[in-house]
Amino acid sequence: MSLKVKLIQYTPEPEKTIAAAAKLCYSAVGVEGIMENLTEENTERFLNMLMSFGHESPVEHVSFTFAVEGVSRSLSHQLVRHRIASYSQQSQRYVKLDQFEYIIPPDIENDLKAREVFIKAMKESQRAYDELTNILKKKHIENGIDEKSAEKKAIEDARYVFPNACETKVVFTMNARSLLNFFHHRCCHRAQWEIRDMADKMLDEVRSIAPTLFKYAGPSCLQGPCPEGKMTCGKIVKVREKYLTR
Repeated sequence: MSLKVKLIQYTPEPEKTIAAAAKLCYSAVGVEGIMENLTEENTERFLNMLMSFGHESPVEHVSFTFAVEGVSRSLSHQLVRHRIASYSQQSQRYVKLDQFEYIIPPDIENDLKAREVFIKAMKESQRAYDELTNILKKKHIENGIDEKSAEKKAIEDARYVFPNACETKVVFTMNARSLLNFFHHRCCHRAQWEIRDMADKMLDEVRSIAPTLFKYAGPSCLQGPCPEGKMTCGKIVKVREKYLTR
């Protein structure tokens, strides 16, 4: 199943909103005049000033909401480690998976023998899930639970046999400051391939809405040395070319 990333909502005129907050911080303006004279040129100037000062708190006033599908549970476990965000994920308690979708890592997809072993394991997980669901559902009905509730209770336990590869769908919201931090970590060449691919697509989405704000967004090495030390990928020139010329 292919990865899909869609920006479904965001703060209207996000760059102007941040510029207004910055204007309040650095001038004697009151609330009545806070939005005056925020031309495209002045908005860009305020944003560039904030970034040069390292003053990122005004950036928190805007947020972006993404809908994502075609990602694995392995990815979602990494995603929720970014704690300043809100998440809604498709539930395996309430959604019965008659045939679950799964994500195949490229190194497995491109190796015939590895792919054969992987798909066999996926089919076995589905078979076990179906069998457990039927066994438990029958047991619950015999104990006096109605059929609909019995199935729900059955799949709550049967889902434990599903692998990390199981496909999931997530809606999540981050403020722009958290999003910049997310890109620092997840666009890095050393990030796991799946979440890096998602981060790249997210970056393309937000750059189309707020190009000045996300002009230098990406891995930490875009504006300084690689923070990974001995763990560096050693490809800083190529990484900078990729993100600074998008």
